[in-house]
Amino acid sequence: MVQWIKKSSGNLKDDALSGITVALALVPEAIAFAFIAKIDPMVGLYGAFMVGLITAIFGGRPGMISGATGALAVVMVDLIAEAPNHAPIGMEKPGLQYLFATLILMGIIQVVFGAIKLGKLVRLIPHPVMMGFVNGLAIVICYAQFGMLKTESGDWLPSSEMIPMLLLIALTMIIMWLLPKLTKAIPAGLVAIVVVTSIVAFGGIETDTVLSFLQSEDPTATLKGVLPTFNVPFSGHFDTLFSWETLWFIGPYAFILAAVGLIESLMTLQLVDEITETKGSGNRESLGQGLANIINGFFGGMGGCAMIGQSMINVTSGGRGRASGIIAALGLLSFILWLSDLIEIIPIAALVGVMFMVVIGTFAWKSFKTLVTVPKTDAFVIVLVTTITVLEDLAVAVISGIIVSALMFAWENAKRIRARKSFKEDGTKVYEIWGPLFFGSITAFNEKFDVHNDPHSIEIDFIESKVSDHSGIEALEVLITKYQKAEKSIKLTHLSKDCKDILLKANPALKEVIEDNIDDPRYFVLSEVNSVDS
Repeated sequence: MVQWIKKSSGNLKDDALSGITVALALVPEAIAFAFIAKIDPMVGLYGAFMVGLITAIFGGRPGMISGATGALAVVMVDLIAEAPNHAPIGMEKPGLQYLFATLILMGIIQVVFGAIKLGKLVRLIPHPVMMGFVNGLAIVICYAQFGMLKTESGDWLPSSEMIPMLLLIALTMIIMWLLPKLTKAIPAGLVAIVVVTSIVAFGGIETDTVLSFLQSEDPTATLKGVLPTFNVPFSGHFDTLFSWETLWFIGPYAFILAAVGLIESLMTLQLVDEITETKGSGNRESLGQGLANIINGFFGGMGGCAMIGQSMINVTSGGRGRASGIIAALGLLSFILWLSDLIEIIPIAALVGVMFMVVIGTFAWKSFKTLVTVPKTDAFVIVLVTTITVLEDLAVAVISGIIVSALMFAWENAKRIRARKSFKEDGTKVYEIWGPLFFGSITAFNEKFDVHNDPHSIEIDFIESKVSDHSGIEALEVLITKYQKAEKSIKLTHLSKDCKDILLKANPALKEVIEDNIDDPRYFVLSEVNSVDS
């Protein structure tokens, strides 16, 4: 086991120190997301521990941190609120029971997603979508921190509380900015948290701490807890669990949670890949996330997915291996079991300062220059995804960005189809097609031809074109039929092998109009190579 951890880590010391830093930052976030979902904070902490540990061991991306997230919490809150209306009489804590059952189904969906190897779909996400996602998430993280500067009623803190907190935030950020210039042996975030906590504790400074934040919702709440225990959801009500009514209720939530979790996880994986210049496995990450959520359902955790903020803290602090995620999860559990008194005195200002520095490091500042230099379509996608991420949620933003990017790509390629016209010595009119023939370009393609006024013999040359989809095949069949009805000869030349295959598969009769040309050097060489290989 030790050898496996060492093998999976770039540097065990860096992984350990960065893991401790992440564990400290996980505490208030797990609590905050539990409050969003309207559940016990310990459920959020248990969820962060179990998801973090399992994905660190079995996930597809060493160094990536998973835990309870706000994106999932906002979906869970509706499920928990509606659960009592569907629960059988006598069920205790129906909201949690339905949540745990949903997490199990969510995990199964994610496992199936990874098992059939759909994790590679993350490669289809365009870079402008990625940039917009990163910027939007950085803004969301930044905005969330301002909530720590407000009272329960939503007003800004009074100056007597605001000024000390702002000074402590500034001190945290200065330490994190300055320390890496002097040494990188110790994570700057960890040093900043320890220094600011010491100043507050020994200086008698009145400011919000992890404990006061925790007790803002429940005056009796504490971080002190025990190990999560195994419990089957719907115990004593299994007949209700396996009813169509229950599955109809939890099914949509499970699919939404699975989709949001996978999108956020795979996007974070791709981002960490780019930063570390390494490659993780999307399929394995999907399996790991699914397994983690299934276990959460049986052990009373909130569930979760990859966390971009914590992953950035880990990576920037030197965490590269699986040990960093394992230590972060075990560190969080240690806080719950034995070190709650120490963690409870950490000033919220220190954690806010750490997150502000994460935001500064995460935001793609070069995107301001990129917006001017890249095509207008890419710039639009960046702004669109950023805006939707801030105003709506990550899943909607990414899906919208992919759809818009695909449509814009199709539109641009649709405009590029051309037809160069020429005549052979025998009077045959040649249409040399340039650009792909697909659903977006068929209208422009059809406009290139003049069936009634063309000579008796027609040749359509595909040396610089490709038939890409069924719409393209259909357009060709219609055009050929028009020429044949006009009693004119038509031939298709210089089709690539794959184009010939799809055309003949769709309509074997097209063999009569397809010519096997070997007069082009590119096709001749290819034919020679194929004959040698065979």
